[in-house]
Amino acid sequence: MLDLKSVNFDRVLRRYDIQMESKESPEELAARMVPKDPYLRKVVEDVVFMRSKNITENVASALKNYSPEEVIEQGLIKGMDIVGELYGRGIYYLPHVMVAAEVMDKGVKLCESQMQGARETRGKVVMHVAEGDPHDIGKNIAAVLLKSNGYTVVDMGRDVSIQDVITTVENEKPAILTGTALMTTTMSAFPKISEKLRERGINIPFICAGGAVNRAFVESYPMGVFAAKAIQGPALANKTMEGYDWRRLRENWDKLTAAKE
Repeated sequence: MLDLKSVNFDRVLRRYDIQMESKESPEELAARMVPKDPYLRKVVEDVVFMRSKNITENVASALKNYSPEEVIEQGLIKGMDIVGELYGRGIYYLPHVMVAAEVMDKGVKLCESQMQGARETRGKVVMHVAEGDPHDIGKNIAAVLLKSNGYTVVDMGRDVSIQDVITTVENEKPAILTGTALMTTTMSAFPKISEKLRERGINIPFICAGGAVNRAFVESYPMGVFAAKAIQGPALANKTMEGYDWRRLRENWDKLTAAKE
């Protein structure tokens, strides 16, 4: 595990060879992922190393030099991006992700208190775990990553009935729906949800994940877009907000998820 005391970012990235398939050197990668500005760098460090006691002071210092939006985007979200990389490499685990997200949220609230209006959301995502399935760890991680990237998440929890999913999508009108299934006995809910939504004229990307499903299964029904890992969620969501429909997400899936495997 990481020694979280007096950690040097360059050494962390070099030691764990983050994005090892990249042609970038560890030094180049560190320079790209971590801000050089000392104020923003401290904010990033607080998120990555889960320093809840420091985040308020360091965000306040950063706000004297940057706008709230800049501190969120270049400091807090950048920190969660690195947490996502560490999680994707198996270096960080769920507890690290959840605590880092709490630190980030603390900083975001301070930034939002100094904004003229409410922070603009990138889009709304409805998330659920399939009916009969009690496993929600993967969904929880995906929710954290989507929130850290500026999305409004409507988290329906686990063991959610098909009808409840349909009703929530109709009421919330999200840009994206996600479903998670870790039990093969529950994954049959996804094609049924797709069918019922399309009957109602709803044709949004339905990102499906979990150990019970694979790409072939998810792409066997309309709307389905496969996510192999939680860290791929923001990339797929971002392209959706750029105008990609579920068909285009499928067509470009290899490219969109290549850096997040």
